Amino acid sequence: MRIETQSVQDVMDTARARALQATLGSSPNLNSGDSLPPFFHQIYFWDPKPPEDLGRDGHPKLGGLVPDMGLPRRMWAGGQLECKRPLILGNLAERRSSIAKAEHKQGRSGPLAFVKVRHEIWQEGECAVIEHQDLVYREDEGSGSKPVPPVAQIDETHSETFSANSTMLFRYSALTFNGHRIHYDETYAKEIEGYTGLVVHGPLLAQMLMLLAERKLGRLTSFAFRATSPLMHHEDAMLCWREGGTCWVRGPDGRQCMQAQAL
Repeated sequence: MRIETQSVQDVMDTARARALQATLGSSPNLNSGDSLPPFFHQIYFWDPKPPEDLGRDGHPKLGGLVPDMGLPRRMWAGGQLECKRPLILGNLAERRSSIAKAEHKQGRSGPLAFVKVRHEIWQEGECAVIEHQDLVYREDEGSGSKPVPPVAQIDETHSETFSANSTMLFRYSALTFNGHRIHYDETYAKEIEGYTGLVVHGPLLAQMLMLLAERKLGRLTSFAFRATSPLMHHEDAMLCWREGGTCWVRGPDGRQCMQAQAL
């Protein structure tokens, strides 16, 4: 397999960051020179492709940076974030990306492929953020049994209600330039990928947990998360926190949708 690398530059535009604040339900009060909140870098470093270079799911076709693993369905299964220093709004930054790992495995529900993407974000000659994205590829939904999601903990010391309607999902997709149709095309999400509604972005859930963790801990130095069950746009969830940095998303039926650890 040929390993590709990619470098993209972007200005940490203040208007875009304010738009994300509003999308997440906060007052848009960021200004040039402020520190970018954790994980807000997802709204920068776009790699736009014309329609003919997109796959059926609305994502760019595989085979560039991310190798074609031969399986049609893709999911962002988790990630790890190391925050070395804040990114500064209004300044130029560069994201340097590479593939850390790509492998096939046989799961209980069929063949799977795992890809780990490494991003380094540099600003003013220093590496400010190191991020790893864990992507999973699988076959189309079949008639077989679906995996049972884990049951979420109920020992939180703090919790907040979270819901994401279709407008919020559309705005987050637009800001992150994420064309995956499971987040805005309900017919596609149900009939092609087998979901019961629009899927809340895994990174959006991680973003909400990071902001919760930052309110509890102050500036984060690291954050690791793992998606364990999709959350639908018609479901209310709980963002849960336990002292020590453990946080998670609990679905309305008690299932665990995401587990995370913050420092």
